[in-house]
Amino acid sequence: MKNCFTKSVVIAAALMLSTSLAFAAEVKVNPADATGAAKGAAAKTKAGAKAAVADTKASAVATKDAAKGTAKGAVADTKNAAKSKIVDINTATDAELKAIPGIGDSYAAKIIAGRPYANKGQLKTRNVLPGPVYEKVKDQLVAKQVKK
Repeated sequence: MKNCFTKSVVIAAALMLSTSLAFAAEVKVNPADATGAAKGAAAKTKAGAKAAVADTKASAVATKDAAKGTAKGAVADTKNAAKSKIVDINTATDAELKAIPGIGDSYAAKIIAGRPYANKGQLKTRNVLPGPVYEKVKDQLVAKQVKK
């Protein structure tokens, strides 16, 4: 009786843990795998079952951390890709200007209306962009001169 109760408690704990961690990490976990792991843990001795549950927790935490790392890496790659693209303020389209973080509809329209620019610093001196916005986007802009 005691062995049967221990098995059911371990199975329930493993299922609850795997389900809650799967939702937290937004990673799909196959319930059959969790049940199989729980059944295997229940077959061991009481100390062995505790160790198996600890292993299940550790692997779930590792999966969660890996998912977070992947998500952070994707966000960092997206930010780096956006920063690495240099936009010419004299020839860029409205959509290209809006793709720069910090430049919206109104700033893009002001930039286009004020063309041509001798250098990108004129965005600030002509009051097209406020100082803080200019400082944020200046590394992503260039003012190439049209060849005559």
